[in-house]
Amino acid sequence: MSKNKITAVLGPTNTGKTYLAIETMLSFDSGMIGFPLRLLAREVYDKIIKKISSDKVALITGEEKIIPPNAKYFLCTVESMPINKHLDFVGIDEIQMCADHERGHIFTDRLLNLRGEKLTMFMGSSTIKNIVNKLNEDTEFINRERLSKLTYVGHKKISRINRKTAIIAFSTEEVYAIAELVRRQKGGAAIVMGSLSPKTRNAQVELYQSGDVDFLVATDAIGMGINMDLENVYFSNLKKFDGKKLRRLNMSEIGQIAGRAGRYLNDGSFGVTGDCKDISAEEVELLENHKFEEIRMLFWRNSNLNFNNALSLIKSLEEKPNKDWLRKIHECGDEKVLKYFLKDMEGNKIENNRETLELLWECCQIPDFVKKTYGNHIEVVGKVFNFLNSNYGKITNDYMRLQLMKLDKLEGNVDSLSNRIANVRTWSYVSNKINWVENQDYWIEKTKLLEDRLSDRLHEELTKTFIDKRASVLARGLNQDMDFKTEIMENDKVIIDEQFIGDLKGLKFEMDLKVGALETDIKSLKKAARQTVGPELQKRVQLIIETGLIELKDDFKIYWKNFPIAKLVTGKDYLNPDILLIVDDLLENNDKQKLSEFIEKWVNEKINLILKSLIDLRNLKESNSSIKALAYQLYENNGVVKREMVTEYLKKLGQDERKILRDLGVKFGRYHIFLFKLLKPEAVSLRTLLWKNFNQKYFELTPPTFGLNFLDDKNKRNKKFMLLCGFENFDNYFVRIDILERLFMLIINASPEKDKEIKLVPEMLNLLGCSKDNFKKLIEKMNYKTLEKDNDMYFRYNPKKQIKKTFKKIDTSNSPFKVLKNLNLN
Repeated sequence: MSKNKITAVLGPTNTGKTYLAIETMLSFDSGMIGFPLRLLAREVYDKIIKKISSDKVALITGEEKIIPPNAKYFLCTVESMPINKHLDFVGIDEIQMCADHERGHIFTDRLLNLRGEKLTMFMGSSTIKNIVNKLNEDTEFINRERLSKLTYVGHKKISRINRKTAIIAFSTEEVYAIAELVRRQKGGAAIVMGSLSPKTRNAQVELYQSGDVDFLVATDAIGMGINMDLENVYFSNLKKFDGKKLRRLNMSEIGQIAGRAGRYLNDGSFGVTGDCKDISAEEVELLENHKFEEIRMLFWRNSNLNFNNALSLIKSLEEKPNKDWLRKIHECGDEKVLKYFLKDMEGNKIENNRETLELLWECCQIPDFVKKTYGNHIEVVGKVFNFLNSNYGKITNDYMRLQLMKLDKLEGNVDSLSNRIANVRTWSYVSNKINWVENQDYWIEKTKLLEDRLSDRLHEELTKTFIDKRASVLARGLNQDMDFKTEIMENDKVIIDEQFIGDLKGLKFEMDLKVGALETDIKSLKKAARQTVGPELQKRVQLIIETGLIELKDDFKIYWKNFPIAKLVTGKDYLNPDILLIVDDLLENNDKQKLSEFIEKWVNEKINLILKSLIDLRNLKESNSSIKALAYQLYENNGVVKREMVTEYLKKLGQDERKILRDLGVKFGRYHIFLFKLLKPEAVSLRTLLWKNFNQKYFELTPPTFGLNFLDDKNKRNKKFMLLCGFENFDNYFVRIDILERLFMLIINASPEKDKEIKLVPEMLNLLGCSKDNFKKLIEKMNYKTLEKDNDMYFRYNPKKQIKKTFKKIDTSNSPFKVLKNLNLN
């Protein structure tokens, strides 16, 4: 094989040109291929590292560089090809891109100046054959014929287009509108656009390839190297904006896209849809036979730039080509940015020397991935240049962190996510430039991870927006009577054949009904759920019965694993509530019955255990009418009754009768008769809950915080409810009734003599847990008179005199001291 030989492998799509280039490169000791898309470079890299050791293969794109020290083979985007390497083989894919209005000059530069030591291979359309001939080098042409037939099928409505079809549009808005139409009429479509990140694009292609959707809506990005199982391609438009104006696609461009239909040996068809006009018979013949007008002119720009000074640089950029088949490309984006900064060299701190101008030119070549905001791109380039042109010479960690922080957000619609990805790609490009940023490896990894996360999120959003995948999976499975693969995740999400269909909340299944869900979707969901969720509910009921791990909460509901499975409703009395199950209709009746019986038993056992003293009082078998009467009053008042309410019964009780009641837990206090065990927190909670449930009111009332003995009430609490909770009211104060009795014991012990002043001691304050000032006010409300002596407080019982209508002498024999002395408070 002679040195510097060129092989041009030319022909339409689906002729195996790229495959031949890869195999040829690997037959040499070293080589490099330039691709038009980062996506293709990555795809080929992934294929090659499966064949040979990854430490021999490099991937070089603007935003990603994997370059092992001993790499022999390089897969690159055309712009990123290292032009100073001496390699046996060099290949350029889609060489007809030399005629592209935006990137043509890069491809032309590689065509003219980049060569392999042993072989150079150009792959592309036959339309460039004439130009390659003009190189006057040792060139061998290999013409490849298409492996399958391509046929024009005319116009079809979208609703009638068959599956395995790509519909082509030329703007983001058009792509979204068509995808929405396809979703409504066909169940959904995958999206392929040049503005999508490679990861999102791959995920969307995989969605189509896996059969989850049968349609693809794409821009002309589909025309380059994305191999899919397509049978048909339909154009919704034949005009595109090429960066300068809206123009009709040329025959070669239409052929490139249409050629994606029918891959390898499978025939394909192409047509038009929507408002797109028919393609003429003459054009159809050219397209079906892959006969396209030859390329007569390539876009060119001088790559041998003069950086001596700003004037020389601009002059060298504007240099005209010396061959009649080369045309100076219209001012490119990097040139525009360069001229913008050179207009004010002093203001932009640009020194007029080689080193600074080379750096500025390199910064100007940062791609404008966002494209919509030119001013923003100028700002990015300016910032990067200022950092690199400073004494430090690198972009700082703080600045990089700030840029990525702004972009590290996963919320938003398709457009906002796409915009964020485009911005991240800019910083990914910057990070991959040698010595441009501090901690380069860190920022390379950081930008890649962020782009991947945003790409995954964008893929999800596209899928959610334009594909009703779940409906299609369920319908397919139900129509074919397939057994679904069901998973109940740890978070209780129900997944059927990898599709989320709803949440299993305890024993209730909540279907995930999307806005505007079709009736067929709802029926499919219900049918699938009956097959799969029903048995799981049955298992859960059995587990509840076996473990008994349920809980009664303040909302009257009984919970299992944080989900309500039943609730209390009014029964025959407050200690016997009825139970209402909160379960799904999918649960069989016999399982409902078993669960209901179990919960009723569980509730009764809980009441009997915690409120035992109240239950015992209710079940008291006693013939003494006074005991029975007092027991009834206590039971009816939920275990607490004011002494003044039952004075008549108390008069008739001797010590023996009282002992019978004391043995049941009854306390005879100064102010109250009560069951002391019912003042425990658990008993108070349950009693008040049952009381509210039975009365079906007072739902907003809650017991005081457990542990408090004294409350300075500012909220005008319900006195009846507070007594139920075990608190007596004194105007705006509440005191726990058992603490009140203990306070009286302290008072008696402090003053065994009648009418003697009692000194306030710390034990009294500690018992109540209140301030000295509050104690003084409370004791005064309890008919005590207070006075201060030697900085100590004293108090003495001073009952209010009641004037009786008969004006008889008031009997003071029933003073608190006498009552307290006569009471057995044990």
